[in-house]
Amino acid sequence: MTELLSPELVVLDASLGSSPADVIRHLAGLVADAGRATEVEGLFADAYAREQKTATGVPGGIAIPHCRSTAVTVPSLAMARLSQPVDFGAKDGPADLVFFIAAPEGADQEHLKLLAKLARSLIKKDFTASLRAAGSQHEVVSLVNDALGLSSTAPATAGAVSAGGASAGAASSAGAVSAGAVSAAGGSARRIVAVTACPTGIAHTYMAADSLVAAGKDKGVDVQVETQGSAGATPLAQSVIDAADAVVFAVDVDVRDKERFAGKPYVQSPVKRGIDEPGVMIDEALSVAADPNGRRVVAAAGASSSASGSGSASGLAESFGGKLKRSLLTGVSYMIPFVAGGGLLIALGFLLGGFDITKYADTIVVQNNLFSLPTEFGPQAWGPLGAYIGAVLFKIGALSMGFLVPALAGYIAYALADRPGIAPGFVAGAVAGFMGAGFLGGIVGGLLAGYVAHWLATLPAPRWLRGLMPVAIIPLVASIIASGLLFVVLGGPIAFITKALNDWLTGMSGATAVILGIILGLMMCFDLGGPVNKVAYAFAVAGLSAGSASNAAPYQIMAAVMAAGMVPPLAMALATVLDHKNFNATEHENGKAAWLLGASFISEGAIPFAAADPLRVIPASMLGGALTGALSMAFGAGSKAPHGGIFVFFAIDNFIMWVVSITAGVVVTALATIALKRYVGKKAPETAEAVPVAV
Repeated sequence: MTELLSPELVVLDASLGSSPADVIRHLAGLVADAGRATEVEGLFADAYAREQKTATGVPGGIAIPHCRSTAVTVPSLAMARLSQPVDFGAKDGPADLVFFIAAPEGADQEHLKLLAKLARSLIKKDFTASLRAAGSQHEVVSLVNDALGLSSTAPATAGAVSAGGASAGAASSAGAVSAGAVSAAGGSARRIVAVTACPTGIAHTYMAADSLVAAGKDKGVDVQVETQGSAGATPLAQSVIDAADAVVFAVDVDVRDKERFAGKPYVQSPVKRGIDEPGVMIDEALSVAADPNGRRVVAAAGASSSASGSGSASGLAESFGGKLKRSLLTGVSYMIPFVAGGGLLIALGFLLGGFDITKYADTIVVQNNLFSLPTEFGPQAWGPLGAYIGAVLFKIGALSMGFLVPALAGYIAYALADRPGIAPGFVAGAVAGFMGAGFLGGIVGGLLAGYVAHWLATLPAPRWLRGLMPVAIIPLVASIIASGLLFVVLGGPIAFITKALNDWLTGMSGATAVILGIILGLMMCFDLGGPVNKVAYAFAVAGLSAGSASNAAPYQIMAAVMAAGMVPPLAMALATVLDHKNFNATEHENGKAAWLLGASFISEGAIPFAAADPLRVIPASMLGGALTGALSMAFGAGSKAPHGGIFVFFAIDNFIMWVVSITAGVVVTALATIALKRYVGKKAPETAEAVPVAV
């Protein structure tokens, strides 16, 4: 087996920069330089994306950034002992020991078990103390190999790596960890079962398991953990689950086969809390078990539902507002692929078939084919073949766009009630579209369907009926209630509001249109792909279907939103070129990528800059975005495509002035960012940034 760590992958007592991105990039470079990855940028991007989902700092001054990446060819570790600790998000402060775990997409199980075993080792104080005292890279490699059982001295060290008395090797192969010594003390011991899981399934999954077991041992509680990670998972025996007093879910992803825990009191939090506060989670679980009205895992909602609503890793007490926001964002996120693909197909249909293809599309796709091309089509079409292909593309796109409201409503309901909410949500969305209630009706219908389905899932049901609840009874009853309310009570008023809004937009001109452009520009740049950005984007997309030659306002709104969303990444790219010294090496690399991301209308390309310096980057971005939105509306630019940026130029009306609007916003944002970095607050000197370190 290829060794995971070698001396050239170890950096001792060096400063690798002041941010997690700096450290991760340097360690990714070591992996690539050692011939274990095909490229630095791809590996860094995957690892940093994982870092942004959940911070990888853990108690004890340790960080374990990790990822799966197609750039990795050999499962690898890279380790840094930092002279300047870096904050990786741990509650007890910055990390001075950083282990970077890089796994290929198809890593074999034996390597994954070793990586998991290493992660477990890092919560052991004697092991980390040895790493801090090591005098050379070779000594570090030897210590790690000992911990992984890859050297002759393994028995003495490997024993220290075990969790709660069970060897780590056995635990990782079995997929479960147990504080077995506690249960041997007597039958009256309190018992808890737990499930740990993180998106990557390499590090946090196993560290949380061992932390829970160790905390249980300290409290005299028998804790048995099922680790649903990359190294494989062996389910807890049903008899063990049945005998448990409560369940702890420390997860960032859905729990597999959650119905096994039906009826059990439980607490649920992100996996990192299982590492940071394992004792608190155990206390909470025992408290819920002692409360007759405490939360219970609900069987009727299927494999990934619970009394908390969905299979997401919600906290113990997710607020109503937080749950509402999460469900709305889920609906918008799942809706966007329908919209983006459908909108681009419609734009291509216009390109090939002319902008009057709407008059001919239905007739052409039904009556013609490639061997019988149409003879009747618009004057702007690229001939008979262009008219036929354009009609086909337009019709596919239009049908895809028809799912906009049902998909929005369906996945809002899914976020609230898991799978039983999907069908009633889609039905409610279809009803909203039928009644003309549009985007607003879809939101209301999705929320109604989700909350009704969730409520039905919490009702007690006899065992013989439980299997039918999620697949038949809940969808049936929730569809009747949610869609019935839309038909009988809510659909009409919402349709009236929607029509009034559309009429107002249709009548926009002059100063009113410019003000709307400013508002949309501010929203698009406020959180760079976050909730506010998504609201503005969804608002623009929802109106596209109402656009026409006589009603260009929806096209103009779409153009303003897309233009403003392109400003932040393009501006950051320009700023790194204009003012080299105020951006570090990592930001210069990100700036190169931001050119393409911005041109493609991917606002998230500016996130690395905003995360590092939000008080300067975000206000500057909002300033430029507001200018761009206002100019785009003032110039009357319009977009018939909902995505694509500069690459859907053929679907942009008044394209030249649209580009002028973007350019103006980009220049203003870039100059404002540079000015704020130079003259407001502390400057980041070049010498404080990451520099190559010889190893």
